[in-house]
Amino acid sequence: MKKSQNMRQVGYSMILVSASLVAVLVVGLLIGEDVLFADNMSRENTAHFNECKANDFKTDGCEIYWDRINNKISGIYVDLENQD
Repeated sequence: MKKSQNMRQVGYSMILVSASLVAVLVVGLLIGEDVLFADNMSRENTAHFNECKANDFKTDGCEIYWDRINNKISGIYVDLENQD
């Protein structure tokens, strides 16, 4: 049987895999207390969007949505030119 010449590449791959697992562990430890971290982020973003929608996207901080509204896909049409 032919000896493998890729032992160095296999070793580097194993180091890379173990480093990525350590990175996942570190992220898990950082957000470990807050098991609903992503859910909380999603709820906060949804609440911010709904608040901006209620104010016709004219309040401070709602500029991030301006490129996503006033089109057929979003179904939200707001006059951004005439700000109060």
